[in-house]
Amino acid sequence: MNAQVKQWKHVEHEFGPVWNSESRILILGSMPSPKSREAAFYYMHPRNRFWPVMEALFANPDDASDRIGDSAESRRDFALRHGIALWDVIASCDITGASDASIRNAIPNDLVPILTNAPITHIFTTGAKAAQLYRKLIEPHLAESGITIGMTQLPSTSPANASMRLANLIIAYRNAFRATDITVNAA
Repeated sequence: MNAQVKQWKHVEHEFGPVWNSESRILILGSMPSPKSREAAFYYMHPRNRFWPVMEALFANPDDASDRIGDSAESRRDFALRHGIALWDVIASCDITGASDASIRNAIPNDLVPILTNAPITHIFTTGAKAAQLYRKLIEPHLAESGITIGMTQLPSTSPANASMRLANLIIAYRNAFRATDITVNAA
């Protein structure tokens, strides 16, 4: 029998948040995947659907140059151009591969500097684990700091969430953004 042994690894979030003084929404993942950590940027696994969803919802259909591109720099520029801030709930944790379900010993990132210096109106989390850890680790700290801001859980765009096709992810994200008065492209 070839039993697979779980290989826990302690990981540190080695790249910072993406935001500026015009960011109006903050999208939080849990912890970057090994491919994203290798590229030092968010949602860089080639099968992750995050960037295609963002392009479908925010790219100007009349401007062929308003696209996500393949590089971290082009994706950073796209996010900032559309008022999107990116970060993760976790600053460090023990994890097996890219499995959110395996996360343990999580230490949260401090969102206070972003939320006090950018006009963020709403926070979105990508996936159930990010939402769970946000509620447990970050929300109490924000309350202690006098910050009250809404959070909406979005479905994960990870290839592990194979039950949701790209079209369904776009619909779910569009509905969530619109419910919080974020302007996105029409269907």
